[in-house]
Amino acid sequence: LQIWSNELNISLQHSSNMRPYNWSYTQFSQFNSDDSLLLVSGVFVGPHNSSSGEIAVISMENFTLLSRVRNKPYDVFGCWLNETNLISGNLHRIGRITSCSVLWLNNAFQGVESENVNVVKRLFKIQNLNASTIRTVMVADCSRYDSPDLLLDYEEQLAASSTCPVFDLGSDSEEEEAKPKQTAEPAAQELLDEEGVMAEDGLQQFFDHIMEGHVHPAMTETELETKVAELFVRNRTKPPELNLLPTDSNSKMKYLIFTTGCLTYSPHQIGIKRILPHQMTTAGPVLGEERRSDEFFDSLDHVIDIHGHIIGMGLSPDHRYLYVNSRAWPRDCVISDPMQPPPIAEEIDLHVFDLKTMKEVKRALRAHRAYTPNEECFFIFLDVSRDFVASGAEDRHGYIWDRHYNICLAKLQHDNVVNSVAFSPVEQELLLTASDDATIKVWRSPRVVRVQQARKPRPRKLLFSWLLNQNS
Repeated sequence: LQIWSNELNISLQHSSNMRPYNWSYTQFSQFNSDDSLLLVSGVFVGPHNSSSGEIAVISMENFTLLSRVRNKPYDVFGCWLNETNLISGNLHRIGRITSCSVLWLNNAFQGVESENVNVVKRLFKIQNLNASTIRTVMVADCSRYDSPDLLLDYEEQLAASSTCPVFDLGSDSEEEEAKPKQTAEPAAQELLDEEGVMAEDGLQQFFDHIMEGHVHPAMTETELETKVAELFVRNRTKPPELNLLPTDSNSKMKYLIFTTGCLTYSPHQIGIKRILPHQMTTAGPVLGEERRSDEFFDSLDHVIDIHGHIIGMGLSPDHRYLYVNSRAWPRDCVISDPMQPPPIAEEIDLHVFDLKTMKEVKRALRAHRAYTPNEECFFIFLDVSRDFVASGAEDRHGYIWDRHYNICLAKLQHDNVVNSVAFSPVEQELLLTASDDATIKVWRSPRVVRVQQARKPRPRKLLFSWLLNQNS
């Protein structure tokens, strides 16, 4: 872990070795809103060399380690909800390809708080199908929507392009329209009532149909587990808390955003869940005692299907727009085995979604590339400033686009894969790129370089002025 200053002469401010804490490597960091605390996530090596994730919270006042939070899987990364509370994940296996992701709200000061004060609280419990898991969590603040830094309006582009399907899981009709067309088992269809809601005894009926041999064609073990999980989750999911939404405005509401999926282990959907004001503190019930015993899981509020492998996400500074790196699947591909997702394109598409309307707002940018297959595909970070968006790539370059005009402005060369990019929070024309070539490069725009050079005093000119003053 290294912390640098972003002044004119960039310098190292602090360095910490995380290996004494059994960390294999660090992978992500994020400052809280007032820059007083730093969240750092990494890969934790446990007993028998099992790998999980962990989040460390570091004070920027004296660079001390305040707390450590377990985070599973490690590519959940973690994020800040507010100045003192962060979100982490945990994963519980239910079957071979079925699991449950639990998202936790943690107090950053766990090590120093009183034992009588809650330092953790469960936020959401969401079931995963077909080997998928929740990853890459981030929080969008809805209070910033009405005063965006940049308002994107690409109606002509939108009309000329096909948008990604968006649907609200609170509505069964929209859900069915957005799902990929697949042939459902006749026996399973009969278990649904007219409103598409699972009958209370539907799961038992399904088992009876299996035992009697009425489910045709015969299912594989994987297909059977997925079908049982789908039926179970329909009957055990807590509906959205629409009645708790603010009536005057969404000023106090936030969105939890993450990658997920329903067809395969590769993340191909963006899940969005409202975080309501009463959920933004660790005070109150710790394990969700308010929910009924038959409400095991929380439903999502929105899902955006990318139809490809999502490899990066980033929010605009005003939290109005979500930028997504993805590698597309073939147009008419059919997924029959969740453990064998479709091949992915080498070209990386950069999508932009308006979080106020949940719609794609312009055609995907395509200038950078990646080459690793699905099973080896890794996260490529991107970052967004007021006027620019930057991303890494596997073609040994970082890229910068203009957000207004949708054009690529620069390619920044490295000797290996560029995994991460970051704009300076105080100067958007300063960008850092990190690469597998073991270097971090700092890039400034030509305009900033000219301004800085103009500010430097010129010794000869100053000397000439001094001599004139002496002669007078």
